[in-house]
Amino acid sequence: MAAPRLQPDARPLRIAIVGFGAAAQAFVPAIQANPAFELVAVVENNVQVQITARTLGVPVLGELRDLKQISKVDGVYLATPTPNHAAQCIEAFENGWHVLVEKPMAIHSADAHQMVAAARRFGKTLTVGHSHSFDEPVQAMKRIIESGEIGVVQMVNTWCYTDWVYRPRRPEELDATLGGGVIFRQGAHQVDVLRALCGGAVNTVKAKVFDADPLRKTIGAHAIYLDFVQGAAATAIYNGYSGVSSMDWTHNVSEWGYVQTPANRPWYRRPTQPQDAAQELTAKQARAKTAIPSSAPFQPHFGLTVVSGTLGDMAQTPEGLRIATAEGEREMKLTNSQSPRDLVLVELAQTWRNNVPGWHDGQWGYENLRICEAALASARSGREHVLSDSKHTV
Repeated sequence: MAAPRLQPDARPLRIAIVGFGAAAQAFVPAIQANPAFELVAVVENNVQVQITARTLGVPVLGELRDLKQISKVDGVYLATPTPNHAAQCIEAFENGWHVLVEKPMAIHSADAHQMVAAARRFGKTLTVGHSHSFDEPVQAMKRIIESGEIGVVQMVNTWCYTDWVYRPRRPEELDATLGGGVIFRQGAHQVDVLRALCGGAVNTVKAKVFDADPLRKTIGAHAIYLDFVQGAAATAIYNGYSGVSSMDWTHNVSEWGYVQTPANRPWYRRPTQPQDAAQELTAKQARAKTAIPSSAPFQPHFGLTVVSGTLGDMAQTPEGLRIATAEGEREMKLTNSQSPRDLVLVELAQTWRNNVPGWHDGQWGYENLRICEAALASARSGREHVLSDSKHTV
């Protein structure tokens, strides 16, 4: 990783991790390699997971309130279950800490509204991530759009087919009322990417969702259509029922940048009997240790994303982007010296040190959540959902 240099008089930002599942464990190498940050504690209430956390050589605490015994904490990374986010976020602000919170940022946009308002009330910053618009290919696509090379964006389509439904899960990860199911947990990524590429503000949403397995009750697939204020149209297709894989369309490159051919792909197939909750939790804790790598040989591919403009198209390649215009086709090679988590920390360092909102601030995450809620409302009503305004500011 090419880490930013510290100013001569700048001390590292002191960060604590709250919740130590797969997402949190993926952040550890990035934090340890970045001189702008110092990991000072982990908060985790599961005794078995605490054993893993203690290998980091920092204090491991049982509750968020215990973190007050650690001096000069600048901010926390909340990687706890989604139902805990709002209360823990507000508690962190009350203690004078900045917050990085995992997506989805809350189980309801009303809770997200309170989180954004609390950040302003206490004079701290709220960042939502990791989400896939942090990924270098998506940021490069955004820069190309802004350069005008492919003209005005007309449509963006992002399709992702995975085994998400059958990977080890906690019960709340499957319950839409608690921020679970693919529309909130994976659609949040897709909405985030589409807003980054189509101009941010969404006018209308139309969607269908699918609960296809009576032995695994959850929203496991969706088809979402977004009409953007600036004129672009976008689709987000996600199927988590472990049929075909979208890696088949991305040169066998996985979500985290590894080549996984059909023969060597770790893939959870549909079970024939209900899964035991305790065994599933144990399997989830084991998977968390290796689920998200800290580096990879190729760019991350969250399914297939194709951008079409008035002057050309672009899509990902294993090493960058393929851009096709009237001038011909070219491949733009992108660096993979920084992982997606490294790129989160780049934004976070600027945000925390200067106490100013970044791109992926609470307002951005709040809008993403509103759109996911609108998609679910559309699916339930069978009608197009019109957002109350194009950008609802808290």
